[in-house]
Amino acid sequence: MADRPARILLGFVLACLVLSRIGAYDGTIWFAETVPVLIGAILLLATWRRFRLTSVLCWLIAIHSIILIVGGHYTYARVPIGNWIQDVLDLQRNPYDRIGHFAQGFMPAILTREILIRRSPLRAGKWMFFLVTCVCLAFSAFYELVEWQYAVQGGDGSMEFLGVQGDVWDAQWDMFMALIGAVLAQITLDRIHNRQLRELSPARVQS
Repeated sequence: MADRPARILLGFVLACLVLSRIGAYDGTIWFAETVPVLIGAILLLATWRRFRLTSVLCWLIAIHSIILIVGGHYTYARVPIGNWIQDVLDLQRNPYDRIGHFAQGFMPAILTREILIRRSPLRAGKWMFFLVTCVCLAFSAFYELVEWQYAVQGGDGSMEFLGVQGDVWDAQWDMFMALIGAVLAQITLDRIHNRQLRELSPARVQS
């Protein structure tokens, strides 16, 4: 992605991040949910000149960031669009947390794929698909461990951060949604991603 569109996209996300703190349900939960957005923005600014990302990945990062920001503002169990989906589909719980974990597999799959193709000896193909999926599952499992420690140390307030909504299988569902996201991202975006990767690293992607 060119510098100007990337700056505009980053500026929009950061503006949403700042605005989301206003009237947030809980300040501590807001910070815990949105700190990955801030860390990601710092990393992008620090590495952009040396490692510019494809347009498709920039858009995915922005969309994922907005999902995290909205979840941080309301808490995942209270996001209005999730309540609407719950009512329309007659679900037992607000599904926004599931959407968030789907995104947790979808965006990182393209990010991992881009890094591996451009910075490792690996090429796009079946092994790449398998390894990217494994990385996304490993990250999802690691995040569940972080949530577990937050629950152990955070007391009653940690339930708002976890968004379990009484589901004893919440961690397993979260990882399953991340798996679906990782697989679908690679199936649906491989062609456009490969095309944009060729523009950045022609020798790394087969035609």
